[in-house]
Amino acid sequence: MLNIALFGPPGAGKGTQSKKLLEQYNLAYISTGDMLREEIAEGTKLGLRAKDIISKGGLAPDEIIVQIIENKIRTNTMVSGFLFDGFPRTVVQAYILEGLLTKLNTSLSCMISLQVPKDQLKRRLLDRGQTSGRSDDSEEVINTRLHEYDVKTAPVADFYDEKGIYYPVDGTGSMEDVFERISKPIENILNQTWFNVVLLGPPGSGKGTQAKEIAAKYNLAYISTGKILRESVEDGTDLGIAAKKFMDEGSIVPDEIAIKIIEKAIEENPNARGFIFKGYPRTIVQAYILDGLLRKKGSSVSAIIEIDVPILESIKRLTARSKTDMRRSYDMDVELIVKRLEEHQAITIPVSEYYAKTKKVWQINGSGNEADVRKLVMDATEEAFKKAR
Repeated sequence: MLNIALFGPPGAGKGTQSKKLLEQYNLAYISTGDMLREEIAEGTKLGLRAKDIISKGGLAPDEIIVQIIENKIRTNTMVSGFLFDGFPRTVVQAYILEGLLTKLNTSLSCMISLQVPKDQLKRRLLDRGQTSGRSDDSEEVINTRLHEYDVKTAPVADFYDEKGIYYPVDGTGSMEDVFERISKPIENILNQTWFNVVLLGPPGSGKGTQAKEIAAKYNLAYISTGKILRESVEDGTDLGIAAKKFMDEGSIVPDEIAIKIIEKAIEENPNARGFIFKGYPRTIVQAYILDGLLRKKGSSVSAIIEIDVPILESIKRLTARSKTDMRRSYDMDVELIVKRLEEHQAITIPVSEYYAKTKKVWQINGSGNEADVRKLVMDATEEAFKKAR
């Protein structure tokens, strides 16, 4: 998960750069200033408490800030991370943010600080006051706000500098130039961030073949719960014995078994640049489980590649596979094949609908030959990789 704090004094251009960052990296926007103004405009209890303080250039009490931010974080689950604009403003708030993110099994990826000379800041704020009509952009309030920043907010830089995630950036020049400077440390962080792909599709869609190609190109660890379970059954492990009955019936194994498999696979691949999950999650519950497992590691699903294959084509492929060394036990029975395809239609398709809300789903026509489908899958994965980065 990519969590960014955009830092800098009033007038540094945080709001402008935030809009570009949100679009580029699929982040949820957390601007305490904007949210407080909304509370004030709506006349809420929080807004009334904060109104007098903000109008004089002061900082709103931390208990107000915490309530607003926590609600925002909890109600935005379909994003790649969060962008904090103007928060934390004090060392106390920095500790508060650490606690909130730890509670959500994630952390701040970086603090980017826009550096702008004070004379330019005053000029920008005065100009904004003439056009925006904001009462807190008068010269007297501007001086108060800049003093507040120097006394209370600047020390926050030292807090994150000690953590090794503080990046000062020249905030002068064109919007495009500043954004390019901001993007450099973010891209470096993303290059060290997991790229996690979920490969979905009905039985016989070729998920295994395509997943291995993706894993090899992007240095991802390949996790096939089915493959691991089959190996466990062959080895006679406790996990295999528990799962065998369900596998023989062509049914989905209990979720507690899948959780153990995935957790173990992640632990056994500490140097992977991410993971590709073949055929998992197959249910909405499993989608929640996978999101939880990845959040626990400070990560999230980066892309969902769904290979669509007509039912008759799936039946033909599985029947053909039953006559090869690659056959599965459930390939030998047409009724089991039909049962698995019906189960996919009823249970697994809603998973792609769940992920569609994240705008991370790429649908592929899997009816062609292996090479044609591979090209479509790899093109989609490359697009997803660039978007995630």
